Amino acid sequence: MAEGLRVPAMKLLHAADLHIDSPLQGLERYPDAPAASIRAATRQATENLVALALSEGVDSVLLAGDIYDGEWRGFDTGIFFQRQMHRLHDADIPVYLVSGNHDAASQISRTLSLPPNVRVFDIHGPETILDDELGLAVHGQGYVRRDVTENLAVHYPPARAGYFNVGLLHTALNGREGHDRYAPCTVDQLAAHDYGYWALGHVHAREEVSREPFIVFPGNIQGRHAKERGPKGCALITVESESVSVEHRALDVVRWEQVLVDVSKATGVDDACESVRNALAGARSSADGRLLAARVRLTGRSSAHLRLWGDRERLTHEIRTLGYDVGDVWVEKVRVETQPESSGGPGRNIGTELAESVVRTAKQLGENGDLLRDLIKKDPLWGRLPSQVRDDRGQFPDDDQWCADLLGEASELLAAMMEERD
Repeated sequence: MAEGLRVPAMKLLHAADLHIDSPLQGLERYPDAPAASIRAATRQATENLVALALSEGVDSVLLAGDIYDGEWRGFDTGIFFQRQMHRLHDADIPVYLVSGNHDAASQISRTLSLPPNVRVFDIHGPETILDDELGLAVHGQGYVRRDVTENLAVHYPPARAGYFNVGLLHTALNGREGHDRYAPCTVDQLAAHDYGYWALGHVHAREEVSREPFIVFPGNIQGRHAKERGPKGCALITVESESVSVEHRALDVVRWEQVLVDVSKATGVDDACESVRNALAGARSSADGRLLAARVRLTGRSSAHLRLWGDRERLTHEIRTLGYDVGDVWVEKVRVETQPESSGGPGRNIGTELAESVVRTAKQLGENGDLLRDLIKKDPLWGRLPSQVRDDRGQFPDDDQWCADLLGEASELLAAMMEERD
């Protein structure tokens, strides 16, 4: 937005990556999982989005792609979204929408008509839609296919004078970890358009990329697994004369968190569980009444290292029970990432030296991803490993980091056993 330019006052709501009815693969591995609540979460978060738009009396809603999660399993997915848009239509709230990679024309074959308040942008080139009464100009282009690798933003038109200009785009910018590099572009390219706000989608982590002008990823509205943790929601944009402010509003109904617990002072499973109880209670309090889906990670150098490893089944059961006791907490997974107490200095024994040799050798092996992967896959024990170590399809996770983590855990456990045995 050009310096000193006065723009009309308005309030906008920016959301992206609704992923309505996301399949949430892998829940079947956890028989105690609140699957119904988790699978309904994307719909409830969408309802929360509409309720927020109504309660705030926003002038428009901006949806930056990935409304769906690919091809619908049935028309009820589309009907649900259609009904939510009708709620906004009844309140005379316009909606501006671009398709993303998950709901591109190549990904969705079923279609349902949307109410007239929903303006869906063209997929073959950038389009500008003006609201003369409000003084809003929205520029956008949707995805014609899933893998859009060309720069769409470079063709967006210049800002319209006298309007508050918004660029609506589904993009990974110059790349973001964990996301395909779709519709690549740079911050400088976006800023050169002189828009007042860039409403982006595709990246599931909230990020204010820039404030002059505002370039914002609101993140997805509902976390779907342990890597999508923390508050999830949308951006509430307030435009007043020459100023623009952006506020994050949480919409999620299930809050995913990784709960790190330092058990360095624990002498056994019971001590560790008491520390976990306190950590879960704190995490639940931060979830603001939402169901908390927690991945618990035990860390620290502890004399209980070997006992925690050796009694992991009981430990996991005890910690999951703690989740029920604390209330509204489902423990998705328990990971023991402790290490044995340091035993360096005088009095070193053969067990310590052998243990250090094991860890050192394992570290060297871990630097060769191909060799390590082949060793694990060829080991006859692989076929008898529990499903928790496999991927969502029950297959070998073809990931160097996963293999390195597995090797590290195994070598640390063996080293602890050798030191204690000696």
